[in-house]
Amino acid sequence: MSTVTSEAAVVEAVPHVLYIDGEWRPASGGAVLTVEDPATGEGLCEIADATVDDALAALGAADVAFRSFRDMPARDRGDILRRAYEAMIEQADDLALIMTLEMGKPVAESKAEVLYAAAYLRWYAEEAVRINGRFGPHENGGNYVLTMEQPVGPCLFITPWNFPLAMGTRKIGPAVAAGCTVVVKPAQQTPLCMLALAKIFEEAGLPAGVLNVVTASKSGSTMAPLISDPRLRKLSFTGSTEIGKRLIAQAADQVLRVSMELGGNAPFLVFEDADLDKAVEGALVAKMRNMGEACTSANRFHVHESVAGEFSERLAAAMGDLPVGRGTEDGVRVGPLIDEPSREKVSELVADAVDKGANVVTGGEPTGDRGYFYKPTVLAGVPQDARVLTEEIFGPVAPVITFADDDEAIAAANATEYGLAAYVFAQDIGRAFHVIDRLETGMIGFNQGMVSNAGAPFGGVKQSGFGREGGPEGLKEYLSTKYVAMNVG
Repeated sequence: MSTVTSEAAVVEAVPHVLYIDGEWRPASGGAVLTVEDPATGEGLCEIADATVDDALAALGAADVAFRSFRDMPARDRGDILRRAYEAMIEQADDLALIMTLEMGKPVAESKAEVLYAAAYLRWYAEEAVRINGRFGPHENGGNYVLTMEQPVGPCLFITPWNFPLAMGTRKIGPAVAAGCTVVVKPAQQTPLCMLALAKIFEEAGLPAGVLNVVTASKSGSTMAPLISDPRLRKLSFTGSTEIGKRLIAQAADQVLRVSMELGGNAPFLVFEDADLDKAVEGALVAKMRNMGEACTSANRFHVHESVAGEFSERLAAAMGDLPVGRGTEDGVRVGPLIDEPSREKVSELVADAVDKGANVVTGGEPTGDRGYFYKPTVLAGVPQDARVLTEEIFGPVAPVITFADDDEAIAAANATEYGLAAYVFAQDIGRAFHVIDRLETGMIGFNQGMVSNAGAPFGGVKQSGFGREGGPEGLKEYLSTKYVAMNVG
């Protein structure tokens, strides 16, 4: 994909068809779906809307390709990932513009995601040659123990719309490094980024059939036959807990290996000894990244009663000053939500909290004459029975509640079925780690509002899912251990 500048040109440069077995092809039924710009509510383009036959063809290609790809030297697999990484860096501006057009986030934030997404390809390019088993004597002597780590086989990836590149590369990167082949079904709202990524991999020399991209408007009915197909050996999904539960149930029939990165309800804890400058800065990152449309987004702000008032006012001033608008405009810090149903849910959650006694410190309403914009909002005095404290907001709303002591803060933070991320701001290290040790989450940001890192394990506990993506742990998700009991005489 060559470097281009205009919005129309960058969209046109992306293939609008399916990528199966190394070929770009239309959907077998000829159907198309419309990709929308959430900043305007208008269509950007039409792309192929796959059928079940297309999905099965993609799995068939992945199955055949696996038989040879698993034997490709690890160094060669790593070199392909490295070339794809370098291409992403070279094309970062175009990829960022594509992302902003189909997803809405400001271009600067899209550019940051492109770099973050590329980092997974670089990380796993280096990890591909570090897949090791072990060899040693049997504990009783005489014989030996040998283990080998081998690729699990063809995989299905179902990725979300909120991080359309990063959620793809952090699955594709370790899978390719391990020697697996994949079928990717991107979210229908944001398919262009994944199609652009497939083009990059094609040009990087990835063999036909190793990566297949199937875009479809009906994910459930199109992907279900793949999940029940014995050729598939792994399912990885990022999305809501509700859909994740259904996929786990479907995967049970085949006893598929699954990785599930599901919903979140991240608590953001501010203790009385916290540096409030750092806490407000961290809160802006943890809450406003991606307009709050992130599973790691700070969903509840638990603030010690002695500093809650000052924190709320300072956070409201900072959030209220963030420019809202189309992500392609200079200076914009907050783009639109993904669609009208998403904005309506945010409005409902805020209205419910206000009806029950919460105070709107800033924001509290939609904005803009078109598109799906909502003002950055801070709510103070939020009652315990407000839906905004128990449901994933997925929007730019920060509800603030107070606590009196550490035990109360820990209990409130853990009072959720989710357990993906949490944030802790305090200066007493001993106290902070006492709290961190007792929080029921898979990831914690300590005095910082960002937890994502290509070299670290991303994932949660409880109903936020299981499995890890990123770091050495992410590679293990695509490897099976084979044990050989050796008698060498």
